[in-house]
Amino acid sequence: MPTIRVVPCLDVRDGRVVKGIRFQGLRDAGDPAERAAIYAEHGADELVLLDVSATPQERAHGLETVRQVRQVLPVPLTVGGGVRSLADAERLLEAGADKVAVNTAAVARPALLEELAARFGVQCVVLACDARRIGSGWEVVVRSGTTSGAPDAVAWAAEAAQRGAGEILLTSWDRDGTREGYDLDLIRAVRAVVDVPIVASGGADHPEHLIEAVHAGADAVLAASIFHDGDRTVDEVKQVMARAGVAVRPPGLDQQAP
Repeated sequence: MPTIRVVPCLDVRDGRVVKGIRFQGLRDAGDPAERAAIYAEHGADELVLLDVSATPQERAHGLETVRQVRQVLPVPLTVGGGVRSLADAERLLEAGADKVAVNTAAVARPALLEELAARFGVQCVVLACDARRIGSGWEVVVRSGTTSGAPDAVAWAAEAAQRGAGEILLTSWDRDGTREGYDLDLIRAVRAVVDVPIVASGGADHPEHLIEAVHAGADAVLAASIFHDGDRTVDEVKQVMARAGVAVRPPGLDQQAP
């Protein structure tokens, strides 16, 4: 089994970390740089930073927050929110991002993924696919979960990978913030149609949920609430995963961003 990444997520609005349920009812969860430093110290393999108000407010990502997080973070950083163009992505990379995540703009204009891959390489391009269950399948939601974007999330993930997305950040809108566990059927469905890494997101409450996501096909597991609320540290989660036979990178190693 390849090494599985454990990835804390910082949803940011107005320079503060926030967390809600299904992208709504956001509550304050601290300072982004302080949280990033703590998670890195506890053994995070990577960090995801998403500006959840950039797209609804039709503005670019807050670059100063990215710079502040980069200063304290020795592991790879994925940044998303408000990415509509090559210029937006370039500014984020210059501010310290290693990978750029795009959702709404890619749904509106899929060729953006090809342009990003051609300019920066597929290793820098992440499709943020927010999926909501509808009937026997899932639809894509955009604009921070407020609008339907594409009728078939699984087909969209497959197309995005073909167009140049080097990774899929797959979030279950239904499970986000609920602590009911990941949508394992969604992970399996996307795993069946893409060869690129999948980062499972939405619903983690305890390490067993992360283990289930790995067995469903995830290459990395993202969590927020359990870390923000102090229920578990990344180190503790990794220890449980390792005891269950999941290959994780031991915490405490000198992890430098590429």
